[in-house]
Amino acid sequence: MRPFADALYAVTLTLWVGGLWAIGYLVAPTLFATLVDRQLAGMLAGKLFVLIGWVGVVCASYLLVFMLSRLGRAALKRGIFWLVFLMLLMTVISLFGIQPLLAQMKAEALPREVMESVLRDRFATWHGISSILYLMQSLIGLFAVVFASRGIK
Repeated sequence: MRPFADALYAVTLTLWVGGLWAIGYLVAPTLFATLVDRQLAGMLAGKLFVLIGWVGVVCASYLLVFMLSRLGRAALKRGIFWLVFLMLLMTVISLFGIQPLLAQMKAEALPREVMESVLRDRFATWHGISSILYLMQSLIGLFAVVFASRGIK
């Protein structure tokens, strides 16, 4: 069972970090570059960011439990543990804090697009915070993959 758990650890981290990079830096920009309707592009991108947020919650939960079960309290002394924990914290902040706030502002702006409403500045600020958080999470994910490639010792 140990080789399967080790493989699942690697696949889980790869799925999460790869998904962050694919959605954030390939799919979302492609949606905005391809679709004429920016509101539709934003709605689709928002749904994908929520989806990858849930993927992150599930993946981080497995990764943290795996490390704690494998290493016990020694896991708390590992950089990879804290990188995954930090990524999970950022995911939770985004998924349960920022994304619902952005969705609420979009709904309040209807029938107009949020960027054409009085909520424009507030939305832009929170969208910027969300983007910075996502970038940080993506970069931390790269470091986590590098640490994980060295193996858990």
